[in-house]
Amino acid sequence: MIISAPGDFRAAARRRLPRFLFDYIDGGAGQELTLARNSGDLAEIGLRQRVLTGVAAPQLATTLFGRAQALPLVLAPVGLTGMFARRGEVQAARAAKLAGIPYCLSTLSVCGLEEVSAAAAPIWFQLYMIRDRGFMRELLGRVKAAGCTALAFTVDLPLPGVRYRDGHSGMSGPGASLRRYLQAIGHPRWAWDVAFRGRPLNLGNIASALRPGSGLQDYVAWLGANLDPVLQWRDLEWIREHWDGALIVKGILEVEDARAAAAAGVEGIVVSNHGGRQLDGAPSTARALPAIAEAVGDRLTVLADSGVRSGADVVRLLALGARAVLIGRCWIYALAARGQAGVTQLLELLAGEMRTTMILTGSPELSALDRNTVILPIK
Repeated sequence: MIISAPGDFRAAARRRLPRFLFDYIDGGAGQELTLARNSGDLAEIGLRQRVLTGVAAPQLATTLFGRAQALPLVLAPVGLTGMFARRGEVQAARAAKLAGIPYCLSTLSVCGLEEVSAAAAPIWFQLYMIRDRGFMRELLGRVKAAGCTALAFTVDLPLPGVRYRDGHSGMSGPGASLRRYLQAIGHPRWAWDVAFRGRPLNLGNIASALRPGSGLQDYVAWLGANLDPVLQWRDLEWIREHWDGALIVKGILEVEDARAAAAAGVEGIVVSNHGGRQLDGAPSTARALPAIAEAVGDRLTVLADSGVRSGADVVRLLALGARAVLIGRCWIYALAARGQAGVTQLLELLAGEMRTTMILTGSPELSALDRNTVILPIK
């Protein structure tokens, strides 16, 4: 299959993956209203075309939390990435390092943080708060020992959202194990590369909490019992006691919560609705971002994710106030389709689209992207 646009990777991933995995990454919560709004609202934001500006080689480099990077992008944390390609987290981290951008490893990764950091340090780490604080202390100690440069604390998942697609596909629900097995043998290339050659297929960062040989259902049950749903802002103090690096709160959609994060002294926030996978009916990132960036953008670093499908979408979010953009689904599609080479190709396509968009909007550098770059929908 010829890949000439970021969206082409989705079709390639769909052919390669068993249905339960494709629907897991492709789907959202409930009726998927927020999932659709994320991309739909971005598409409605116009770009202001400028001519005779003399812009020919826009600069895409930026700095996040004291570290220079080549593009205003971050590979967002995605659970179970090692199920989409053999040792998928390692492949993705290597692609990110080659591109000069951060990779953020999920707590729920297949490859443990020691394996990933050994292959492509430095990385970021995404944290879910677990009830067992002893386990959390041990995990944060491992994060520090691995040399991670930023900690992204996800706050919008006190419990998993209602995801109908997972029940329909076999990711969860009655008879799920048999359904996944039958789908796997129907995709022999994936089964050989990932299920056989990609072992061990466990959640490397939490494997020590479970008995050897635990399967997917065991991990799901453990998470359901151990995710801490009663967190409050004061719990950030506990994290600060055990982490002294850059702390980013991921999952902010309201100005009040953004102000609370700033008051708590975190270094950054991610304006995010978890890719439409948590509260169906929540606003899109594109709608939430401008007011949040205006309220707290001078007090901390504002990042954004959800709905990005192109380099033009990245430019839109930067113009609305984000310092950089986390991409999720689009890089997982690329990884599933072509492994590390696919992620590298995707990043090259996004960078090329960003440059073209910036030239046509007369934007010589990232700092030139602002509300004058875009045309907001008429209300």
